[in-house]
Amino acid sequence: MGDYQGTLQPGARVDDARYLPADPAAVRWGRLPKRGDAPVLAVDPGTDLTVDTVSHEGLLPDQGQDPVAFFGAHGVPREEVLDDAVAIAATRTRGDADGPHLVTGPIEVRGARPGDLLAITLLDATPRVPYGVISNRHGRGALPGEMPATPGTVSVFTPIAPDAAGTWTGRLPLTEGGERAVSFPLAPFLGIMGVATDTDEAAHSVPPGRHGGNIDIRHLTAGATLYVPVQVPGALAYVGDPHFAQGNGEVALTALEASLRARIRLDLLDASEAARDFGDLAGPLAVDATHLMPTGLDADLDEAMRACVRQAIALLGARHGMAPHLAYAYLSAATDFEISQVVDLVTGVHARIRRADFEGVG
Repeated sequence: MGDYQGTLQPGARVDDARYLPADPAAVRWGRLPKRGDAPVLAVDPGTDLTVDTVSHEGLLPDQGQDPVAFFGAHGVPREEVLDDAVAIAATRTRGDADGPHLVTGPIEVRGARPGDLLAITLLDATPRVPYGVISNRHGRGALPGEMPATPGTVSVFTPIAPDAAGTWTGRLPLTEGGERAVSFPLAPFLGIMGVATDTDEAAHSVPPGRHGGNIDIRHLTAGATLYVPVQVPGALAYVGDPHFAQGNGEVALTALEASLRARIRLDLLDASEAARDFGDLAGPLAVDATHLMPTGLDADLDEAMRACVRQAIALLGARHGMAPHLAYAYLSAATDFEISQVVDLVTGVHARIRRADFEGVG
């Protein structure tokens, strides 16, 4: 990741000809792109570009929808509050039925057709500010009815700072207002990456699906790729929901939500290449240098787990010709199945299949 080196206001220190700022005209709040939406940018497959993302935390109505006041109350000077966040909060609205997320896009990928796979690779993710927020809201999270234990939203302001070795970490006090604090490593990623849905109505930003969206897989850090089945011509890709860090499960509802400048690459696999490399993907597939990560998504966590196992068996069959009963045995003996998140209406499970296990076997 790129370490924090000062507040990245819109356009500041950009040396990329392909730059998409998160100004109000290029951002959707609470809904995802759909069939027929106009792109804010068009690129050829294989293009690298820089995209600014803005966290919704500090902008939502239950936080006052005034990021200058919200973050100022935590000691953040005005120059460290993002101008695009201020502009979005002041000029854009979201309906009560919409999601919380800010999504930058859509981006047309020329030549993309339904049946193809869009590959979204995160090349780099740089913190735009030296702080983030972790929130828990009533009726949400892994413990609805138990947490928060007090009325109203609990939004935990979380600064980041370098440790003694110069590594940037998040810091949380052990007690409210206390001086002792726990530090934890940062691993920035984009919680939302996806393609437009082939629907008349824009999809809600919270539940993930075959289109990708809010999958919240913490392993999709710099160098990792998400493959998503294209649903509409041009794919209409988008990114958002930036995180500085997250644990598997994301149990409180949000993790360390904070704005990122992301450098991404958009590649395209045509339908024949996609079938050869991955088979018939029922949902998003995450890949990094060491693991293949098929996913399972369902409102029922047990069903999400079953879907992930089925997808993993199908992937091993398509990619390596592995018989289903042997793939099932291998997955049981050698693969971890992790809970991506349990807080996004549709829960997620991802497998961690070691790529090294299959080196040299075809």
